[in-house]
Amino acid sequence: MTSALFSPLPLRAIEARNRLWVSPLCQYSCEEQDGMPNDWHLVHLGSFARGGAGLVMAEATAVVPEGRISPWDTGIWDDAQRDAWARIVDFIHGQGSLAAIQLAHAGRKASTYREWSGVGTVPAAEGGWPTVAPSAVAFDGYAEPSALDEDGIAAVIDAFAEAARRSLEAGFDVLEVHAAHGYLLHQFLSPVSNLRDDRWGGSLVGRARLLLHVVRRVRAVAGEDVPVLVRVSATDWLEPEGWTLDDTVTIAQWLREAGADLVDTSTGGLVPGAVIPVAPGYQVPHAAAIRERSGIAATAVGQIVDARQAERIVASGQADAVFVGREFMRDPHFPLRAAHELGAEIGYWPPQYTRASWTSRPALAADED
Repeated sequence: MTSALFSPLPLRAIEARNRLWVSPLCQYSCEEQDGMPNDWHLVHLGSFARGGAGLVMAEATAVVPEGRISPWDTGIWDDAQRDAWARIVDFIHGQGSLAAIQLAHAGRKASTYREWSGVGTVPAAEGGWPTVAPSAVAFDGYAEPSALDEDGIAAVIDAFAEAARRSLEAGFDVLEVHAAHGYLLHQFLSPVSNLRDDRWGGSLVGRARLLLHVVRRVRAVAGEDVPVLVRVSATDWLEPEGWTLDDTVTIAQWLREAGADLVDTSTGGLVPGAVIPVAPGYQVPHAAAIRERSGIAATAVGQIVDARQAERIVASGQADAVFVGREFMRDPHFPLRAAHELGAEIGYWPPQYTRASWTSRPALAADED
C-alpha cells in the first residue's frame, strides 16, 4: 500500500522520513533544577526515534531560567545544557529521525509545581522566582507577574536567538518557537492577557509584534537550510473576546513572510476553565483552515491515536504531518505498528529488533493455531 503518512516530507534542506512526529512532551525531570537534560530525556526521546518517528521534538525548553514552566524543566540558556542535549541528538540521528527542539518562555505560567509535587506557584524558598508577562495580569491560581518593559522585551528576543544558536550547535535539525498554550508569546498575542497600549499591544499588529520579531531573529540564526516551525494555539476557545482562528490565519501569513516554514497547530491554554470540545482529532479542522487559507504548511495534533486516523488526516490534505503525544508515550513504537497496520513498506526497523517485526514471524503450524 502507498501511504501518505509514511511518505517523506521535505523541509528546506532536510527531509523527514515520514509524517508521524513526536509532540514536545514536558517531563519535569531535571531533578537538580538546573535545566540539564539527563538520562531520562535520552531514553524518553531516544525510544521514539528507535520506534520509527519521522521527527522527535524535545520538550518545551526554556531560553532563560525564568522562562521555565517549572524548576524541573529543561533549558538551553548555557553551553553546558547545549552539550548535554548533543548526546541525545546524536542518538536520535543514529536511529534515522530528525531532532527538533521547542524553544519556550512560560511568562506568567512559569515557576509552577510539576503535577506530582504541588499546585500553583513555587515560592522562592523552594526554587521559584518572580514571573513576567505582557501585562500584570495573573493566570488564575498563580502569582501576579510583572509587565515586561522595553528592555525586558528586547532581552526575550535576544534569548530566543541565543537559544536557537546553541540548539544548532547541539545538532538539532529543526527549531520550533513556542507561541501556544498560554505561555509568553501567546500571552502577547491574546487580547485577554495583553492589555498594553504601547507598540507591543493594542491592535493585532501590535500584539503579534513580539512573535514576529522572535521568528525573524530565529530565522536569521537558522540560515536558509534549517526549518523553523511555530506552535500556535489557533483559538483561546473564548470567542469573541479571545484569540480566534481568523487571527491565527492572519498571523500565519505574517509568519510565513517572517521566515517560518510550518505552523504546528494546537489550541487553548490561555485561561483555565475554557470550554473545549475535546474529541478524537478535534484540532485537525484548525490546521486544515490555516493550511488552506494562509498558504503555509501545517501540522495537526490532539487525540490522534490510530494509524488509519492519522493516515486520513494526511492523505486528505488536512495537514502535512501529525504530531502525536500520549499515544507515543503509551507505545514508543507506534510508527512501526502503524506501518504494519497500513501495509506500508518501511526500511527502518532497528536491526536489533527485526526478529520482532510482523513480516519475520513464521506461519503457525496447523497444531499451533
